[in-house]
Amino acid sequence: MHFAHDQVFQTLAQYAYEPLMVYLIVFIMMIASGFGFPLPEEVQIVAVGTLAYMGAHPELFPPPYAGAPVINGYQAAAFVSFSVIIADNLVFWIGRTGGRKLMRIERFRKIFESKVMSRVHHFAHKYGVYAAFIFRFTPGLRFPAHLFLGMSHFSAVAFFLVDALAVIISVPTQILLIYHFGEPIFATLYKIKTILGIVLGLILIYVIGHKLWLRYKRSPAAD
Repeated sequence: MHFAHDQVFQTLAQYAYEPLMVYLIVFIMMIASGFGFPLPEEVQIVAVGTLAYMGAHPELFPPPYAGAPVINGYQAAAFVSFSVIIADNLVFWIGRTGGRKLMRIERFRKIFESKVMSRVHHFAHKYGVYAAFIFRFTPGLRFPAHLFLGMSHFSAVAFFLVDALAVIISVPTQILLIYHFGEPIFATLYKIKTILGIVLGLILIYVIGHKLWLRYKRSPAAD
């Protein structure tokens, strides 16, 4: 598998037949990723799916000994999804309870004063719950956006539900597809992500267009 040379995969592969250790490492990595560290969530998801595929095909990837415990695809899908949701909500609640204090730290202050963050600020205020959903699919914005949503006292229940929905749509599907089909599914996953991006883009265009239309209908010029 060409993915075998990735550093994240190599780290997890050392414990391919120690599922609990893999889950612990993934949980820590997901928390770190949620806080903006360079540990791409998508790479971790693919790595776990690949290890589950290897465990399901001992004829292709012989275990170190007969009866060695392997990673179950369905358990992995559930656990990784849980880890992602926990990481997202942890960042949200840190923003809710201590976001203002973070602004005193130079690294975080630079993030919140950036042009990208001003767009996050505008988008979140304008589209509310739609923004929380879209941010889940934008890796570079997840951490600052989740912090901002917490700081702006966005509904915690709404954030949890929308974030969980977005996670359920994206995370377990990738793991289970790799678990069942292995490397040949990678190209298909790329196509699925592209299609999903297009669909989300169309939804965003619809939401913006709808709001602009309502604003136009309420304006004096429309009378």
